[in-house]
Amino acid sequence: MIVSVPKPMSEIVESLSEVRRVFIVDCGGCPVGCKSGGEERVQELSAALSENGIETTGSDTIDFLCNKVLVGSRLGYHVPELKAAEAVLVVSCGVGVQATAKMIDLPVTPANNTLFSQGMQGLWPSEERCAGCGDCVLHLTGGICPVTMCSKSLLNGMCGGQVDGKCEVDSERDCGWYLIYNRLKELGKLDNLKKLPALRDHRKMDVPGSERGTTRWALEKPEIYEAPELVSGT
Repeated sequence: MIVSVPKPMSEIVESLSEVRRVFIVDCGGCPVGCKSGGEERVQELSAALSENGIETTGSDTIDFLCNKVLVGSRLGYHVPELKAAEAVLVVSCGVGVQATAKMIDLPVTPANNTLFSQGMQGLWPSEERCAGCGDCVLHLTGGICPVTMCSKSLLNGMCGGQVDGKCEVDSERDCGWYLIYNRLKELGKLDNLKKLPALRDHRKMDVPGSERGTTRWALEKPEIYEAPELVSGT
């Protein structure tokens, strides 16, 4: 299981500050086990967004967002709601956010942060990967992870060594930031490049002791994990 926790609502609202209508995609897999997803979370998000003047055009819970075929086929049933939306809020780990971004031509915003799993990974046979940074920036990078797609894990733009869209470290590998730039250009979101953090806060990758003492970290733990309450503006 890939572990994710809810982002602060204030952060979600800030990332959606330029839109008025969103569609919510919820993963029915790992986030349900973590209590960072599911029908109740979607309802809470929709209500909190409404309080901040953002309309939810529709929503769907898809069993596993890491399965792009499943995501694409299910979203096909929601074309009218997606056309009415200006962005998609994705309730999942970073892999699910990236997989959803591959299936649609709308900006995606993560509703969760993914925690560093320290060696344990979910099984996902495709190019999307999540490093569990604890501070997801996929809403700024067009749904393409700069940490896993860039060979240097740069967070604030390309290094300048790419040639014809290929990485200077491995000439057969696509430059992650070249892909991000082109994706943002397609979405009309190149201004996002001005909002990227200059440095990566590695402290957020460390899992707090309070999280380690929960059953979602290890089944042997006696304490039952409870996700933080979703409070508007916090």
